Amino acid sequence: MRVITGTARGRKLMAPDGMDTRPTTDLVKEAVFSVIHFIVPYANVLDLFAGSGQMGIEALSRGANKAVFVDSSRKALDVIKQNVQNTGFAKQAKIQLNDVESFLKNSGEQYDIIFLDPPYNNGFPEKLLPLLHKPLSENGIVLYEHDKKEELPEETDGLVLKKRYRYGRTMVSSYIRKTATL
Repeated sequence: MRVITGTARGRKLMAPDGMDTRPTTDLVKEAVFSVIHFIVPYANVLDLFAGSGQMGIEALSRGANKAVFVDSSRKALDVIKQNVQNTGFAKQAKIQLNDVESFLKNSGEQYDIIFLDPPYNNGFPEKLLPLLHKPLSENGIVLYEHDKKEELPEETDGLVLKKRYRYGRTMVSSYIRKTATL
């Protein structure tokens, strides 16, 4: 696993040991960033279920202003801390040990890009999608990585599906605010 492009291009990233974390493949990461490359510079990014932090770090490498990394695993947070240090983004990173649902319910910040890569097929879309319109900036985007068998809704509280992308058995569903001008 590595940073694909930008100021930290080619830097290797660590991943937490064990089976609790499923890192996003380079193919999916590259495809996602090709979709959002115009909005990454100067963006405020939220990386939920951050794991290794690779999506937020990739955004920082490509010019994002800051990234907040949220994960409920202390092991994952230790890896994220090492990865942001090794890539030189420690000052632009905020790392939080928190349950994602609790974080979203209590977040007062707004984000231009929100990445979610929760464990597959565990009921997270129903719980989390309705909470995402509050922290999403007016013209922001949510990128939700999930299994192709997992059905995500076309519309939810304040959000509407923009497009679905398929990469093997992985899907990425993008959502925007219903009032967005994208």
